[in-house]
Amino acid sequence: MKKIIFISIIISALYMLNAIAQSPVVAPSQKTTIILSGGIIHTGTGDVIDDGLISFSKGKITWVGKASEFKGDRTGADVIDVSGKHVYPGLIYPTTSLGLVEISGVDVTVDNRETGDLNPNVRSIVAYNTDSHVTPVVRSNGILIAQIVPTGTLLPGTSSIVQLDAWNWKDAIYREDDGIMLGWPLKAPMTGRRGAYAIPQMPGREGESSYDRNVEQLEKIFSDAVAYNAVSKPEDKNLRLEALKGLFEGTKTLFINAPEPKGIIAAISFAKKYGVKKIVLTGADETAWTVKDFLKENNIPVILGHVHALPEYEHSDTRLPFKLAAMFKKEGILVGLTYSNQAYGYNLPFVAGQTVAYGLTKEEALQTVTLNNAKILGIENVTGSLEVGKDANIVVSTGDILDMMTNNVEYAFINGRNISLDNKHKQLYRRFKEKYSQKKAE
Repeated sequence: MKKIIFISIIISALYMLNAIAQSPVVAPSQKTTIILSGGIIHTGTGDVIDDGLISFSKGKITWVGKASEFKGDRTGADVIDVSGKHVYPGLIYPTTSLGLVEISGVDVTVDNRETGDLNPNVRSIVAYNTDSHVTPVVRSNGILIAQIVPTGTLLPGTSSIVQLDAWNWKDAIYREDDGIMLGWPLKAPMTGRRGAYAIPQMPGREGESSYDRNVEQLEKIFSDAVAYNAVSKPEDKNLRLEALKGLFEGTKTLFINAPEPKGIIAAISFAKKYGVKKIVLTGADETAWTVKDFLKENNIPVILGHVHALPEYEHSDTRLPFKLAAMFKKEGILVGLTYSNQAYGYNLPFVAGQTVAYGLTKEEALQTVTLNNAKILGIENVTGSLEVGKDANIVVSTGDILDMMTNNVEYAFINGRNISLDNKHKQLYRRFKEKYSQKKAE
């Protein structure tokens, strides 16, 4: 009874917050050409253009360069003076449950996991909530694109990439069903910072660990998927096997999470054995660094998920999480960044900024949350950098977007649409600022 009352109170509080702070209205499509003039343009490719100009029309970038060299027609264009301000590609937030989880402690606001171990056909996109109050907060720091992923055990489901200003999940789709998530099982008890636990025996299968059983399940479903893919027109559709077909055709990426070095090698070897064409290691930390040669040999990109974290082991360098991005880059391994907790995903630019003091240049750090993430997600041909022909996903900040002291996003454009940067935090600030202003005036 107490639990029911507590949940009722929480839900009532949510309704009250909704009444106080509504999600910003979705921006209309771009009608006129927009020109951002005089800014410091960080293209995302490593180049910086002082006193630059960027023009975009119908959602696409049409010109980037020095303002003095622009010969285009300004007639009818909306010219915005951004002199002295910084212009960036929209940041990209991979492997997140943004829009699937609102308040982790309230079950009715959590929709990121399905029951069972093998659910490759579960599509995260259909559960994506465009009205989440977390999303406007995240995009206020320049994050415009996100990869929405399900969570679970072995094969929790299929991810999709969304743009963060939409009326509903269909409008939000940037790239639908882009990848399959794979959680490789543990073979030995974990000894690092994340705790340790025993591997249980399976009932009726003495001497066999849950690891063996889980790997057996994965081998079975992948063997079936390979055979299923070989049939041009199967008589009966199998939704699980249909979902896996893209891995063998190269239209989907396998995103592997493996928390131990031997597991990383085993998982990637497993995927290659079955002919998976695109593989990415997610949630990477120093355990991935121990097998860097294997990753480099197999051309496996990594997404670091624990930059703002303690080291994995007691004997580790205390600053190792900050150094890993530069270390992987030096090895020639494509590296992107994410933020492990979606509720604090607005910190994504700042974890990138943290890497600047530990080996990366500012432009290289920017790439870890723009072009590198775009390459890893397979969308680099349409976004991730400010280049002619790409989508106009653009952010303007008065200061360095990677620095929490100076990050101040004034404009953000998604496909050329000038989106609102208001959010619940700003609304509550204005509300209570007005309250105390009124009291002071009395």
